[in-house]
Amino acid sequence: MVLAIDIGNTNVVVGCFQDEEILFVERISTRQSNTALEYAVSFKSILEIYKISVKDIEGSIISSVVPSVTNTVKRAVETITQKDALIVNHEIRTDLKIDIENPHQLGNDLIVAAVAAMEQYEPPMAIIDMGTATTISVIDKTGTYIGGMILPGVAISMSALSEKTAQLPKTALESPKRFIGTNTVDCMKSGILYGTACSIDGLLDQIESELNMPVKVLATGGLSNLIIPYCRRKIILDDMMLLKGLKIIYQKNI
Repeated sequence: MVLAIDIGNTNVVVGCFQDEEILFVERISTRQSNTALEYAVSFKSILEIYKISVKDIEGSIISSVVPSVTNTVKRAVETITQKDALIVNHEIRTDLKIDIENPHQLGNDLIVAAVAAMEQYEPPMAIIDMGTATTISVIDKTGTYIGGMILPGVAISMSALSEKTAQLPKTALESPKRFIGTNTVDCMKSGILYGTACSIDGLLDQIESELNMPVKVLATGGLSNLIIPYCRRKIILDDMMLLKGLKIIYQKNI
């Protein structure tokens, strides 16, 4: 069994896979103040919930977009497994072709998702990851990562509306009663959910226009299930994409 951990700005996604099977996926909050021991206790508790012995963990791999937490989580994992943990970086083998101005600026999460997508589908493709930020990665017909877009995440946008205005309240991220809102809260929900969905549709149209061909579109991330159903485009949802990518990269480096 292999422990796979993806450290995001909001959540740490913890998963475990055995051969081709993903045994579980759980999330805990990303806290920069947590010690290695506190993370270790959380990871060990998750394994115990799923009745997985740490003795059965043969290795681990970590991807992170929060540098201040990376080494803390690495120490936590190595404490409970007593084995070195692989860290996704630009030196690790991924076999992903990258053609952007500064490849070292490309987020590890985007690399991992692209590796998973390339394993499952034929390019060209666009990969949407909806978390704290919303990102779109573009892979051209040759299988080369050529760039993408970064947008404010849905939760960030909703928070900004209430924090930066005098009369708009804090509102839960959930479906509005109708597209044209008839009260302030539903107007906010409709604007954020439908507005984000429409922006994704529009960006995908522009991507296809620039590539001069249609693209397969994939989506992952904690908020993708909330937004993607409102898009008019056909988009494949895959909540496990990052864990699949971590599994592939782990197998390339052992």
